[in-house]
Amino acid sequence: MNLFRREPSRRPVEDVDLDSLLALVAESLGYSFAFARDGSAVTLTGRGAALVVKLTGLRREAGRRAREDWPMLVSEHLAHAVTTAGERLDVCDLEQARPLLGTRVESVDEVPDLTRVVGRHLNADLVELLTAGSRPVRPEESGCWPVPTGHALDLAVANVRGQDRLRVEHIELSGTPVTRLTASAPSAATHLRWLDDYLSVPADGVLVVLPDPYTLLVHPVDGIGVVRAIERLRVHAARTDGLSSQVHWWHAERLTLIRADIVNRAGQTRLVVAPPPDFARVLARLAV
Repeated sequence: MNLFRREPSRRPVEDVDLDSLLALVAESLGYSFAFARDGSAVTLTGRGAALVVKLTGLRREAGRRAREDWPMLVSEHLAHAVTTAGERLDVCDLEQARPLLGTRVESVDEVPDLTRVVGRHLNADLVELLTAGSRPVRPEESGCWPVPTGHALDLAVANVRGQDRLRVEHIELSGTPVTRLTASAPSAATHLRWLDDYLSVPADGVLVVLPDPYTLLVHPVDGIGVVRAIERLRVHAARTDGLSSQVHWWHAERLTLIRADIVNRAGQTRLVVAPPPDFARVLARLAV
C-alpha cells in the first residue's frame, strides 16, 4: 500500500489554474493568501490588514473569456479590490449596491473595452452602461449577483426613473421648435422610455439628438417639416461634438440612427440623408 498516494483533485482544472494565477498576483501585491474551502473567496493578508475578496463573479467571467485574458482579469480584480478596500460599499453584494445602481449613456467609440463593462446597446453607436454610484460596474462584480445582468439593468433603470426628473425647455434651432430635456445625471437617454411623461409623443415618434449624456433635444415626427428638423438637428449635433453627431429616431421603444452626412461640394454644403426603410416609409406617408 502506498501511504503517500494523493487523492486526485475534484475541482475543475480551470478553477485550479485560476487559483494559481490568483496566488501569483496576490504575492506580487505583497499579500499572503488563503482560499475559502468552496473557492468563493480568497483572504489576502498583509499591510496590517486582512481583506476578503469574492471570486464567484471572477470565475464566471473567466469562464466566458479566453485563457490568455485570465492574467489581465485576475490582476485587475485583485488590484481593484485592494484599491477600494477602504470603501464601505461592496458592489459584489447586490443588497448593498442596489440603491446605488444607475445608468450612463456613452458613445461606443468612447468605451475602451466593452468586455470590461456591463451594459446594453441602445443602437450601434450608443451603449447604456450599468453603474454603481459614479463608476461602471465590472462584469466580475455583477457576476456575483443572484440575478441575470438584464434584470440588474432593469433595477438600475427603475432607480433612474425614481431618482431623477428631467427639466423641460422649449427652444428654437434656426426657427425650428425643439424641446430640450436635461437630467441631473449622465443618463438622459435612459429617460426616452418615459418621454410621454414630459411631452406629447406622436404615433410616429420623435427625432432625437444627444449633445451630451445629460441632455436630449427632441422634435416630433408629425409632418413633412420633419425634413427641415433633421437638417437643423444634424447641424447642431455636429457643432456640439457630443455623444453622437447624428440624428436618431425614437419610435416603438427603439432608438434608430437616421444617417445624414454633411457634404461639401464646389463650395456648397448640403445634407445627404439616408433614412432607414421604416423611417423612409413614414416620410413618404407624411409627404402625401
